[in-house]
Amino acid sequence: MLETEFCNVKIKNPTMLAAGILGSTASSLNWASRSGAGAVVTKSFGLNPNKGYNNPTTVEVTGGVINAIGLSNPGVNAFIEELKKIEMPTTIVASIYGSSNDEFSQIASKIEDYADAIELNVSCPHAQKGCGASIGEDPELTASIVKSVKKSVNIPVIVKLTPNVTDIVEIALSAQKAGCDGLTLINSVGPGMRIDIESGNPILSNKFGGLSGPAIKPIALRCVFDVYDAVKIPIIGVGGIADYKDAIEFIFAGATCVQIGTAIMYKGLDIFKEINDGIKKFMMEKEYETINEIVGIAH
Repeated sequence: MLETEFCNVKIKNPTMLAAGILGSTASSLNWASRSGAGAVVTKSFGLNPNKGYNNPTTVEVTGGVINAIGLSNPGVNAFIEELKKIEMPTTIVASIYGSSNDEFSQIASKIEDYADAIELNVSCPHAQKGCGASIGEDPELTASIVKSVKKSVNIPVIVKLTPNVTDIVEIALSAQKAGCDGLTLINSVGPGMRIDIESGNPILSNKFGGLSGPAIKPIALRCVFDVYDAVKIPIIGVGGIADYKDAIEFIFAGATCVQIGTAIMYKGLDIFKEINDGIKKFMMEKEYETINEIVGIAH
C-alpha cells in the first residue's frame, strides 16, 4: 500500500531522511533506513573537504531551528567510502553541492555507482559565496548545472529549490526544461538570526542561518502546491513535517514523497514508523489503495 515510485526508483514508503540530518556516516544512514525511512538522503557533500563554520552552528527558535553549519563535509572521496558501507536494500539519494558546472559534474560522476539518485543542493541559504542559494535563485544558473550533471550521469537528477525567491515556479520550470527528473521543495527559509541579550552578540558564529521546522511548513506546502500545477516531473515535499497529517497535506498538495528533518531532533528516528503507520491507517479508513491515488488531490 505504501510502496511508491519516484523518478523510476521504487521506494518502500513515501518517507525519506532529509539531507543534513544524521546523513554524514553509513551508520547513521543505516539507522534511518532500519527505522523505517523509505529512502535516505546524505548530508550535502562537495568535491573537497570543508570544515564549515565554527560552533555554535544551531540555535532553537519558536517553531523550529536556525542553523548555519556551512556545508561541512569530508569531501566526495571520503563520502564514497561511507556509501560503500550502507546496508542493502536501501534507496540512497546523494546530496551534492558545488560552485561550478564542472564541480557538480565531477562529484556526480564519482558517486553515480553508489547512489540511486542525486539531489543537487543549489538552495542552501548559509553556504559560502558561489554555492547554495546564490545558484538556485537564478533560473539560468540552475538550468546550466542541471544540464551539465545530466550529461555526466545516467541516474535520476533531483534539484532542491530555495523558497527565498520571487517566483519558485520560474526556477522549477527552468530546472525541468534543463532535463532534471524531479524536484525537492523546499530548503530552509531565511537566513534568519538570534541575538544573545546578555552579551549583545549574534548567537550563531556565522550570525545568520536557515530556518527549518514547523514554522516553515505553510510556506513549503504552498510551494509544492504552486509548482505541482506548473511542472510534469515528480516532487518531494519537505519543510516542517512532524506527523502523518503533515505528510498527507504535502501529498495532497502534489508531493509523491516527503522528507523528514528537524522533527527527528524532537521525536527521534521512530518518527518514520509513526508517520508511515499513520498514513497507512488514514488510507485504509478512506479506502485509498495507493499513494499515487492521493498525490495532488487538493487540486
